[in-house]
Amino acid sequence: MKTKTTKIIYWSGAIFMSLWFGASGFFELTKNPVVWDITQQLGYPSHFIYILGVFKISGVLVLLLPNRLLRLKEWVFAGMFFDIIFAFFSKIAVLGFPAAVDAMIAFSVLSVTYLMFRKLYSSELIFEEA
Repeated sequence: MKTKTTKIIYWSGAIFMSLWFGASGFFELTKNPVVWDITQQLGYPSHFIYILGVFKISGVLVLLLPNRLLRLKEWVFAGMFFDIIFAFFSKIAVLGFPAAVDAMIAFSVLSVTYLMFRKLYSSELIFEEA
């Protein structure tokens, strides 16, 4: 795949995930009833919902910085993967499979976005380790 196509796929995915996690983080920090009710129904405590909101907004800011903080971006991707996996299994356990479809979509988009990230920045990440 050509670099231009890779960049387009990466930035499309990064923007999509930033909107997804940014909205979610904002709703968690502003105590939006839809987000709070579902999250509490899944069994998560109030203080945890605020922590999720802070980390989601922080992660979005890092993710949207072009060509900066590449190692930290990998941590952001890891955090997003964990968030999605926990949401998926929590929703299946408490609300049933249909409620977990959004997590499957997010997981798919995030996976492709991360693969494009690695394709674009693998040489810088290797250099960063030295």
